[in-house]
Amino acid sequence: MIFNKVKTLQGEIAVPGDKSISHRAVMLGSLAEGTTEITNFLQGADCLSTIRCFRQLGAEIEATASSNTVTIHGKGLHGLLPPQEVLDVGNSGTTMRLISGILSGQSFPVTLTGDESIRRRPMGRIIEPLRRMGADIESLQHNDCAPLFINRSKLSALKGIHYNSPVASAQVKSCILLAGLYAEGETTVTEPFLSRDHTERMLKEFGAAIHANGNTVTITPNPHLTGRSIPVPGDISSAAYFIAAGLIVPNSELVIKNVGINPTRDGILHVCRRSGADIRYENVSQIGGEPVADIIVRHSDLHGIEIGGSIIPTLIDEIPILAVLACFAKGRTVIRDASELKVKESNRIDVMVENLSKMGADIIATEDGMLIQGGKPLHGAVIDSKSDHRIAMSFAIAGLMAEGETEIHNAQCVDISYPEFYEDLKRISKN
Repeated sequence: MIFNKVKTLQGEIAVPGDKSISHRAVMLGSLAEGTTEITNFLQGADCLSTIRCFRQLGAEIEATASSNTVTIHGKGLHGLLPPQEVLDVGNSGTTMRLISGILSGQSFPVTLTGDESIRRRPMGRIIEPLRRMGADIESLQHNDCAPLFINRSKLSALKGIHYNSPVASAQVKSCILLAGLYAEGETTVTEPFLSRDHTERMLKEFGAAIHANGNTVTITPNPHLTGRSIPVPGDISSAAYFIAAGLIVPNSELVIKNVGINPTRDGILHVCRRSGADIRYENVSQIGGEPVADIIVRHSDLHGIEIGGSIIPTLIDEIPILAVLACFAKGRTVIRDASELKVKESNRIDVMVENLSKMGADIIATEDGMLIQGGKPLHGAVIDSKSDHRIAMSFAIAGLMAEGETEIHNAQCVDISYPEFYEDLKRISKN
């Protein structure tokens, strides 16, 4: 797919529903009693993988490609059924890690697999705590990666633990908390920094007893989960590309409607404002336990800053587009403490450095991030997305300000999280 420089960006955007919240709504709706209706559900490949897996586990889920509404007739906490075949999560790391916690508490065996990318991603970080809880889980290739085999627990039930996670990871935390639903005694997770808290918020919405204190969260087992209506806010990770585009393309002004601004996810907004961005909120409200707002973005003169420490978990998925943004800021941007990028759909540190260097950026990789000297003009190049949706979208934005053509290979990988991304980008682009 080819991208060219544009003169300005103007208009309103409504980004798709939040990917993290869409996943969790399907999972908890399937474990609840009664009916759950999810509106503004993300019809992306990853979230559809979650629906497919829970259908195989017996949940009755009504969803059509033409509608962003999903209706789930829940099975109850102990009502899932043995699948007739291997559960395939596709490219979804969220599905793989979170469903492993749920399946560890079941009375039947199951095998989980995914695509080539998923089969390279580290699963030892969930295997170890689940085993501490008494789960019988193993990597079939003995490499701490999928496929995973989860047998019924050797114990009558999992046991609650206090797990000090070595990484701030919402997927690891959520996996353990979901396993804690089936444990004897409370389950507690402490993180080095607070990761996104959508699981905690949604468990509370469905009726679970869950308590957070700083970076520590505790769940009480065997709750009575009740189906409910879940409106999904727009995904701030999808909005991030338009935020960046509005900031760097001259004379731009964009309104991004109904975006989730959860404080464990809004790090990109804080970082952009620190670097001089003109960003403000309108119509702030709460829906389904999550804060939302319209985000107004105007072209701004940016300056380089240092990004690291506790803010990293709140913007880990936005670092690729932040690297693009840094190329248009005056001075040096330092991104550190982001080694987690190496184990995403691609090694996002290496892929961003390789491709931005092709476009003429002054950028080098470090062990846990990047150093970017902004202000050097970019030119078009042939970009290998590595079939990583966040890489493809980031370079589509870079192409809006590069001289000449930017060609992105495997560009349709954006279907994972934002199937209409290119159409929305074209609609607001003015020449």
